[in-house]
Amino acid sequence: MDDIRFLPCGDCAVTVAFPQEIREDTNRKIRFLAERLKTARIRGLRETVPTFCSLTVYYDPLALSAGKLEKHVRGLLSRYREDAAGAGRVFRIPVCYEGEYAPDMADVCALTGLTKQQVIALHTSADYLIYMLGFLPGFPYLGGMDQRLAAPRLSSPRTVIPAGAVGIGGKQTGIYPLASPGGWRLIGRTPVKVYDPDRAEPILYRAGDSIRFYPISQEEFAEIAAKGGQPEVTGK
Repeated sequence: MDDIRFLPCGDCAVTVAFPQEIREDTNRKIRFLAERLKTARIRGLRETVPTFCSLTVYYDPLALSAGKLEKHVRGLLSRYREDAAGAGRVFRIPVCYEGEYAPDMADVCALTGLTKQQVIALHTSADYLIYMLGFLPGFPYLGGMDQRLAAPRLSSPRTVIPAGAVGIGGKQTGIYPLASPGGWRLIGRTPVKVYDPDRAEPILYRAGDSIRFYPISQEEFAEIAAKGGQPEVTGK
């Protein structure tokens, strides 16, 4: 654990910083630590926020000191095993890669040298690990995209991207959970509401879960949307 640093964030948070490299094994340790801290019943601990390479822990400084928190963290990490974080759920997310739902498909094909059918086949061939959520409520930062699909962001971002848009930005892919500005190249859209403030749990998934895309037609998009846009879920 010599490669872990504890960085103070004001007087009520500490960032547990791991090596600054996006790796699945590092992210597994971060998820393990976040899960164990939530169940450890540590007096004064308020919230944990996982990212690619770090975990920020918020605490009440009147009930818990930064030094004691560090001892708790080191003790939990000393009991880490490769399989300790467990497997997350897998969400099968339908995506329409056709027409108005894929305004940048032709550009992605031109930039990558792939045909539309190849782009769709590659994009739907992987289980994408959700490393973290950020930028917008429910925006998943995914790992595992085939690097043949890598394409640069737009030189001029759109002012509005529709909810459910699926895009590629550099070496990553993701889903826009609600209408917002954005600069990723849009290759499809899902009718699934990955963020719904009226649900008991507004965000559909969490870090450690995985997403598997599968293609649907425009007619199927309309049918799924009319039924409320529910994904298939496997795992715990």
